[in-house]
Amino acid sequence: MNKNTICLWYDQDAEEAANFYAATFPDSRVTGVYRAPGDFPGGTAGQVLTVEFTVFGIPCLGLNGGTAFKQSEAFSFQIATEDQAETDRYWNAIVGNGGQESQCGWCKDKWGLSWQITPRALTEAMKQGGEVARRAFDAMMTMGKIDVAKIEAAARG
Repeated sequence: MNKNTICLWYDQDAEEAANFYAATFPDSRVTGVYRAPGDFPGGTAGQVLTVEFTVFGIPCLGLNGGTAFKQSEAFSFQIATEDQAETDRYWNAIVGNGGQESQCGWCKDKWGLSWQITPRALTEAMKQGGEVARRAFDAMMTMGKIDVAKIEAAARG
């Protein structure tokens, strides 16, 4: 067992979500599905209670806790991408599977979990600071899914 694991609350879809993440992202897999030995808030004995999985090697636990809590933008996974093709692949997988687009590289999956699909070109421009960072930032602020070519052009001035 890991010393630190991210626990993500789901209504009753933890196993479906974990399987989606495992099929979508490298170094991701479902490592355990555990059924409730008795009734619990949001479910009954025999239903899936928790799912152990990893996302890009990060250990997670999906908890089918019922409707008491919802995901929020206060927590998100940030995925660093190498190029436009990888950015498109992850963005389209999340949004195309019942998710929704947002701004500045953010989107939500169909379970309400927020994802930041962030090309390294944007991160590198921001690290440079000054005018390069400002131009890249201004370009990013006009985007939903990040357009790598536009970020690179903005950074060059």
